[in-house]
Amino acid sequence: MLMRFDPFRELDRLTKQVGGPGLLPTMAMDAYRHGDQVVVNFDLPGVDRDAIEVSVEKDVLTVRAERPIARGEDEEWLVAERPRGSFYRQLFLGQGLDADALEAHYEQGVLTVTVPVAEAAKPRRVEITSGGRRAIDTGAAA
Repeated sequence: MLMRFDPFRELDRLTKQVGGPGLLPTMAMDAYRHGDQVVVNFDLPGVDRDAIEVSVEKDVLTVRAERPIARGEDEEWLVAERPRGSFYRQLFLGQGLDADALEAHYEQGVLTVTVPVAEAAKPRRVEITSGGRRAIDTGAAA
């Protein structure tokens, strides 16, 4: 249903392994199915709601956010581990999801994106017939 694709993620991981600073900070996420919808939670603590952009184009969900680098003139930083700057994440939505009905909500540093499962992709009950012949409805009254 939900496919994740981030062409820079693997490169970023390899860069961090060899001691480099990485390309872009990543936003942690959880994705799960809850009934007839897929829910994706993105951790964006300290990011203002107005600094988040959610868009969908051709079944690709893109989330962009920015946490500013706020350093005062008289500050001497001792440790700076929290990611700052621009964040970017893309998810490819499967054909079984209704991207047109996507909703986003931001509260307490968590962006929640909800995507309903498309009607055609929902489970349905299949009638089982028995006997040697299959009945065909011709539409004619007997």
